[in-house]
Amino acid sequence: MPPRSAPTERQRRLGAELRKLRVAAGMTTERAAALLDVPRTNVPNMESGRSGISAERVRTLARNYGCTDQALVEALAAMAAGREKGWWEAYKGRLRDGFLDIAEMEWHAARLRIAVTVHLPGLLQTEDHARAVFDAVIPRLPSDDISVRVAHRVERQKVLDRPSPPALDVILHEAALRMEFGGPTVARRQLEHLLRMSERGNVTLRVIPFHAGGFPGAGQSVVYAEAAVSRLDTVELDSTHGPEFIDDEGQLAKYRAQLDAAQALALSPPASRDLVHALAHDF
Repeated sequence: MPPRSAPTERQRRLGAELRKLRVAAGMTTERAAALLDVPRTNVPNMESGRSGISAERVRTLARNYGCTDQALVEALAAMAAGREKGWWEAYKGRLRDGFLDIAEMEWHAARLRIAVTVHLPGLLQTEDHARAVFDAVIPRLPSDDISVRVAHRVERQKVLDRPSPPALDVILHEAALRMEFGGPTVARRQLEHLLRMSERGNVTLRVIPFHAGGFPGAGQSVVYAEAAVSRLDTVELDSTHGPEFIDDEGQLAKYRAQLDAAQALALSPPASRDLVHALAHDF
């Protein structure tokens, strides 16, 4: 099978983690290839995510690399075993790869911690709110493109309805709640939707009120996706040019601390719901 031309973020991450283990073991690509009885060029392709690898081969490499963290080995094996196409693959060629990578990251997360200041998280947006957000993009998007983006965003939300859904911890700034995307009626219905979602057992909503003042990362939208093992956690940052994915250990620690600090300033979940309810009543 020829190498992939555009591996997903998850495929690249699996390859990068295998490379870290090999380098830490001081093993050459030639020796790693010999362990698997494959051509030497297969190993760089696997480590870049351009070629697939079976779960059993992941275990073979990890064992010979001297990795004793069995939880990590099994988490990597699970990443290799998950070759079935996700629902997001239906959007390939219709949306930029970054949109698909976000959906895949959310689907495989054990827990999602999100902090936003202006935009509401895509997982909690109503269809009308999402349409209004995409309608404000510059340059303006054709109506068909907007419809595809909205459909993808709504379908992403199915991750919260599946059996054993990820825990979703959301920190919103009051500014995000006051943005009238789509006008007062759409804004009120969006806040009502937030209230309904916050009543779910796997969803926690906290609001940072204006009077809390400044807080770390106020200018960023941060999604912290926790994996089965912390080494495989990922941070996703939004930008106008597409998502940026971060997995450096030092950066992960920084964003965990940033989220902890923001959470400490936020209202309790009950007080947060009271504020959302009051704001919805004002529209």
